[in-house]
Amino acid sequence: MLHDAFAYLVVAALSCLVAATMKTDGALRRLQWLLITFWNISLVMQIALGWRFIRLPSVDPWFWERFRGWSENPNQLALYCALLAALSLHLALSARGFSRLAALLSCLASLVVGRLTKSDAFLGAMVLCTAVFLVLRLWSWLTLPEHRYSLRSAAAMLIVVAFVPLSLSLTPYAVATVDHVGSLAASMTKDHGGEGTMRTASLRLYLWQNALKLGLESGSLGLGPGPHLWKPKIADDDDRPLTRPFEAHNTALDIFTQGGLLGVIAVYGLFAGIFLLVLRAKLDALAVLMVALIFFSMTHFIPRHPIVWFAVAVSLILGLERAPLPRRADWNLNHV
Repeated sequence: MLHDAFAYLVVAALSCLVAATMKTDGALRRLQWLLITFWNISLVMQIALGWRFIRLPSVDPWFWERFRGWSENPNQLALYCALLAALSLHLALSARGFSRLAALLSCLASLVVGRLTKSDAFLGAMVLCTAVFLVLRLWSWLTLPEHRYSLRSAAAMLIVVAFVPLSLSLTPYAVATVDHVGSLAASMTKDHGGEGTMRTASLRLYLWQNALKLGLESGSLGLGPGPHLWKPKIADDDDRPLTRPFEAHNTALDIFTQGGLLGVIAVYGLFAGIFLLVLRAKLDALAVLMVALIFFSMTHFIPRHPIVWFAVAVSLILGLERAPLPRRADWNLNHV
């Protein structure tokens, strides 16, 4: 409970400071570049640590066969990779020359390291985000006056139309049957669709059902910060039962058990509002960032991570600055 309470205070302070001090001028852009720069330096160091080029005592960068770097578990690193890949893509779309190349390389590095975590949520988020980004870019190119009926619009349509068949043709498992497509999807999960993946899915379903039941029993008012669920009576490797409380590993349900229905409406209302805001502002990469964030929230509890609220604050600031102004009626001040 204390861990969650302090974590919420930290992310609230960070979000308020970013929103209050950062403006859509050079300071905010420099801050994003500094974040991406230090992020890439940390990625290089973590990869060097993982492949034994450097050694740090008491740091194990591997969780079995999954890469976790300096994080406590691979899913934390996967979340950072997903959000910072989207931020890098945003910088690449708004930069030129060498800066664009550097941002694209940062995006690629984040995707590679994220895939090394073997996180199923990361894989699903990247597949969904790629599709959303292609659709948004095609729509932007076809609707903006300067790009309408241009060669780039035609090329974009060809790429989108050819994307699925080309992807399937380059996949050795691609056969036009449901069974083979299912086998391909299973082969991309953390343990190739094996017992570990099925056990994780069963455990998540159990926790989600109990979280919903517990939240309803609280009158949809919540029980306060901290985990409130009990894991099913399974055994650890040393055959001792797990007795400490757990979270639902679902942001909506965890907020429901902690803060009630009003908390869920507040958080997801904020996410949905920012997504619509950046869509109106034609900030496609930030819209993809919000898609990745919402996707991760379905299988993880993400509000404790400062990077989540930094990304939310940056998207809100840039979306408000770029959004088209609403039409206002002309007021006759003489009649007021």
